[in-house]
Amino acid sequence: MSSVTHPRDLVGYGGSPPAWKLPGGARLAVSMVINFEEGAELAVSDGDAQAEKISEVISVVPPGRWDQGNEQIFAYGMRAGVWRMLDALAKHKRPVTFYMCGRAVERLPQIAKRIVDAGHEAACHGWLWRTHADYTDVDSEFRDLERCVQVMKSATGQRPVGFFCRGSESRETRALLRDLGFTYASNGFDDDLPYWDKADPRRPLLVVPYALDSNDMKFFHPNGFVQADEMVAYVRDAIEVLLEEGEAGHPKLLNIGWHLRIAGRPARFAAFKRILALLDSYGDRIWVARRIDIAKSWAEQFPA
Repeated sequence: MSSVTHPRDLVGYGGSPPAWKLPGGARLAVSMVINFEEGAELAVSDGDAQAEKISEVISVVPPGRWDQGNEQIFAYGMRAGVWRMLDALAKHKRPVTFYMCGRAVERLPQIAKRIVDAGHEAACHGWLWRTHADYTDVDSEFRDLERCVQVMKSATGQRPVGFFCRGSESRETRALLRDLGFTYASNGFDDDLPYWDKADPRRPLLVVPYALDSNDMKFFHPNGFVQADEMVAYVRDAIEVLLEEGEAGHPKLLNIGWHLRIAGRPARFAAFKRILALLDSYGDRIWVARRIDIAKSWAEQFPA
C-alpha cells in the first residue's frame, strides 16, 4: 500500500494474548478514571478564541463570545461534583486515577492536593482540555506538557507519570512523553490489554489502553445513556464478558470513565454509587487499581 504514510498495528496480540496474572488471583482488572478538567475547558474569559461547545445542551452562544452558562456547567463539577465522588470513593476504599488538566490544577491546587492525599493517582491530561492533534509545532506541545507536569508536582507533591489527552495525540506526543520521562500513555482505544509502543526501540513506552464506551460522557451524547441504570447495566455486561475470558486464563482490562460535571450531578451520581457497589459485589474476582499500578504490574510481568 504505497499510499500509507503512517503505520498502523491492526493485529495486536493476534488472538493469543499474554496470560496476565493479577493480584490475589483476580480475573479482571478494572481502571476507574475521573477527569479533572473543569477550569481547563476552552473559555473566552480565559483568552481562548471560543468557548467549549460540548455540554448539557448545545451552546447557542456565537463563537468568540463569552458563554457564562457553559462556564457555570463546568464549574458545578468542582463546586459540588468532586466532593460527592471523593466521599463515595472513601466509603468504598477505592483509590483511582484522576486525569488532571494543568490549568484546572493551577486554578484549584487545594482540591488537586486533597485528591492525591486521599491516595488517588494524578495523571497528566494536557494543559487544556483539548486534543493534542491540533498542535501546529512541537515546541508549543512540549512547553504545555512540561508546564502541566510542573504545576501538578507543585500542587500535589506527586509527579505525574501517566498521560492521556482528549481526542488524539499529535505525531510528536509520544516522543515528548519519552523525553519527559513518562511511564505510560493512555491514548490507546485499540485493545483490552496494555502493550509496548516500540517506535523508539531504545525507549519503549507502555500504553495502558483507555475506552470511551463505558464512560459517563455518553450521558451527553444522543446515542448514549439517559438513566443511571443504563450505564450500570452496560458496565455489568462488560464485567461479565471479561470475567468469562479471565476465568479461561486471559484476564483483561476494563476502563470506566467519569467526569465531575457529568456524574457529579445527582441523578447521574446514582450510576457512580451503584457501579462502586457493583464492583464490591465481585469481591476478589476483580482487581480495581490505579493506572500506575496496572502499568507496574504489566511491566514487571512483560518487560519491553
